[in-house]
Amino acid sequence: MLVTGASRGIGAAFAERAAAEGAGVAIVARTGDRHHHLSGSLNETAQRLHSYGNQVAVIVADLADADGRQRIVPEAVDALGGPIDILVNNAAAAIYAPTEDYPLRRRQITFEVNVHAPLDLIQAVLPAMIDRGEGWIVNLSSSGARLIAGPPFDASANWPTMTIYAASKAALNRLTNGLGIALWGTGVRVNTVQPRTGVLSEGSEALVGAVTDTSTWESMEEMVEGILALCDCAEDVTGGVHVSTEVVPRLGLTVCGLDGKHL
Repeated sequence: MLVTGASRGIGAAFAERAAAEGAGVAIVARTGDRHHHLSGSLNETAQRLHSYGNQVAVIVADLADADGRQRIVPEAVDALGGPIDILVNNAAAAIYAPTEDYPLRRRQITFEVNVHAPLDLIQAVLPAMIDRGEGWIVNLSSSGARLIAGPPFDASANWPTMTIYAASKAALNRLTNGLGIALWGTGVRVNTVQPRTGVLSEGSEALVGAVTDTSTWESMEEMVEGILALCDCAEDVTGGVHVSTEVVPRLGLTVCGLDGKHL
């Protein structure tokens, strides 16, 4: 299994749950040891994963670097001793700013990390998946990718500042759907999963600040369970954009802790 953006947040949490379920995991992110202002690192995630006794590969890479990310899948295959059967594209660049003067460089980074990098990794793992007749690809999206109804619009929401990020996630959703169609019948499932609203993590708190009312937020365990459900789904579950809190009950699953035990 290969999981990007695994130094903190959803990626780190899902990597731990996958290890608890017995998977060998290659984890990818820019932060090997420490980030300049966010907590969490790949090595900290790896320490937690090692406690479950499975293979762990640490790959430090910048997904915004088109040339550098080409080595990720070969390194993961070498480290894990076999082809990647599950790819989880979780890493994301979330830069919130008004669209009217959103700089080109930031737009390029957003689409490089959120669209081009996932597709590059998908293209790298696909040949082996198709050859085996089986594979699972899960892309992480955002509830912000949906179109906003109006006018009138909710003036209190931060939709205007997340337009570029949301547009990149909408593009990722369409890639998921198109790949699901193209790969139908090969045994490779391609799905997107997104939270109902948002998941509290180090990154989300850095974007929106401290959250006092968590009633509208989704728990990390719920989000992780939704990802896991699509990493072992039937062949006819493909090409879809799923909400984590909806896909779990639909598939008859129970939300567990990150250690795999019932909450």
